[in-house]
Amino acid sequence: MDSAAFLLLVLVSAGTLVRVKGTASLTALYGETIVLPCNGGAPVPNGLMFIKWKYEKDDGSPGDLLIKQTRSDQATVQATDDYARRVSINEKFSLLITQASLKDQRTFTCMVVSIDSLMEYPVSVVVYKKPSSVQIMDKNEVLQKDKLTTVGTCVVADANPAATVTWSKNGQPLEDNQKSVVISSSLKLDPGTGLSTTSSTLQYAATKQDAGAVFACVSTHKLINNQSALGPSSVHYPSENISLQILSQGPIIEGDNVTLKCRADGNPPPSSFFFYIKGTKTRVENSDNYTVTAISREAAGEYKCSLVDNEKMEASENIVVSYLDLSLSPSGKVVKSVGETLSVNMETSSSGDAKVLWMKDGKTVSRPEFSNLTFADAGDYSCEVSMSGLTRRQSFQLVVEGAPVITSLTAHHDADGKHQVLICEAEGVPKPSVQWSINGTHEKSSYTNGRAIHKITVTPKGNMTVTCNAINTLGRADRTINISSVFKEEMEGRESSEDQVQIRVIVGVVAGLMIAGIITAGLIYCLYMKKRRGSFKTKEMGTSEESKNLKDNNQAV
Repeated sequence: MDSAAFLLLVLVSAGTLVRVKGTASLTALYGETIVLPCNGGAPVPNGLMFIKWKYEKDDGSPGDLLIKQTRSDQATVQATDDYARRVSINEKFSLLITQASLKDQRTFTCMVVSIDSLMEYPVSVVVYKKPSSVQIMDKNEVLQKDKLTTVGTCVVADANPAATVTWSKNGQPLEDNQKSVVISSSLKLDPGTGLSTTSSTLQYAATKQDAGAVFACVSTHKLINNQSALGPSSVHYPSENISLQILSQGPIIEGDNVTLKCRADGNPPPSSFFFYIKGTKTRVENSDNYTVTAISREAAGEYKCSLVDNEKMEASENIVVSYLDLSLSPSGKVVKSVGETLSVNMETSSSGDAKVLWMKDGKTVSRPEFSNLTFADAGDYSCEVSMSGLTRRQSFQLVVEGAPVITSLTAHHDADGKHQVLICEAEGVPKPSVQWSINGTHEKSSYTNGRAIHKITVTPKGNMTVTCNAINTLGRADRTINISSVFKEEMEGRESSEDQVQIRVIVGVVAGLMIAGIITAGLIYCLYMKKRRGSFKTKEMGTSEESKNLKDNNQAV
């Protein structure tokens, strides 16, 4: 018996009271070092003799671990089992147990022995073990509509206490209803370590709306929570609807390639279809398209498609083929003579109402009718027929030939007034050659739409008759005009001007004489009236002799 045991025996024999405090709790982590403070780490009492750590064995009996006396620097390990290599004590008398395991989940007691007391401080230890990450097994991201299908199994291993596993869909928790949602859970203990492994399997009966749903299982534990997601999920279901689509940007025109597209709403989509083309059934593998090349007007009508595994599920569409034909006579280059007739025939055939547009030389005209051709009828004619998305155009060039005809011959002075400009205008096809019976300068000519214009500048020497000749391969035309000397016209103009000046002078003289006469008559009248007034005054105030003299004066005047 060692000295510490001997002292303990003496104290107990002497009737020293052993006092036991309430049991404290301590949580340790699996695999870590357990630190158990004695009396919660409170200072040791005065007169301390030694401290002893002991534990409760599996059968309930006490077991010694180690003892530390105050006079000794080293603790004495008393354990003989697995604890012998795992226990130690620090300077604060705390018990250290390395490599914590679930076997360490028991009560350890710190016995403090002093000169006058013996105290015991029990500590109950619980060892927690964080679970491993969530593992997903039997994962299935393809679900069946209205049929229970395993989504997956979540496994959370090596935990203490055991982890709890729950399921969610798109963030919302799922509850087991034994119909569309079935959750099966199980718990397994490792016999060697005592750690728990939790497994949970989700079965789910999907709907179409569950396409793209994200399922997740959540591991809940006292030390940590983990989550793992499955998805997005795909929901498989057979086709319930089918449609046929005509892939065309606009009206289908004869000669176009037309692509038909068959669509079904099953998932996965069907990969093969039957296409019914004018009574002929054609199977298409690994595609939902069929192309009709260079479609004709006879190919218009109903088209259908169906599922290979269910031909009763079919869809149809009616195809309308637009076409437009135009026949125009004459065509190309047409040569006619003036006065002839020309019949223009135009025929159309179309799948709908068509609009007809006639043009001549780029300008809109009415439908041409030629009963008596003239040079003005010549030109480029086109007929355009159009309907929605379709246009046809044909044309012809009309040439009207004929002997020349002079339509105008004129003369006028140029800007300086010293020369005359002669202008001869003629119509004719082919182009007529214009000739003059007089030599001229500054010649200018043009020929447009069968009309020739020729200008010359001349200086005539007196009165002259000038002839314009228009000649082509079909004949000739002549026309004359009389012109006079520019100098003679100027002299005649001067004489006329002098006569006008003389007339103006005579008129002025006569007007002046008339004005002078009017003025003289006025003066005479004024004097007469003045003398008459004087005569009246004399009769009233003068003598008879004065009146006589006044009368004589008036008579003299």
